[in-house]
Amino acid sequence: MARQQTEVRELDEGSYVMMDDTPCEIDSYSTAKPGKHGSAKARVEGKGVFDGKKRNLSQPVDAKIWVPIIERKQGQVVNVESDDVAQVMDLDTYDTITMKVPEDVDLSPDDDIEYLEYEEQRKILRS
Repeated sequence: MARQQTEVRELDEGSYVMMDDTPCEIDSYSTAKPGKHGSAKARVEGKGVFDGKKRNLSQPVDAKIWVPIIERKQGQVVNVESDDVAQVMDLDTYDTITMKVPEDVDLSPDDDIEYLEYEEQRKILRS
């Protein structure tokens, strides 16, 4: 898996983190001051990058956590099979990939797009 380990205190809103073995984008990050006997705690709320589900995480700020390495790639639409499926050619490797098209994106052949890739999961960002 393409991921690295970091401390919870180094996370920021808008960055990525693994929650429940799923890559998530951080929506909010807050810390609570330590009590008399303990360490500061961080509360992280995020949304799954590929599935859109909300997830929460509460950890000490000095705990180690996995951060996914999500690649941002460029592609070109080769064929639109239906309203929600398109074939995209990666502009670096020239591989053709079948991808699900988000509802708010309208694609036609020869459109240049940007997409995210993590392991075998892909998501179209914009056209």
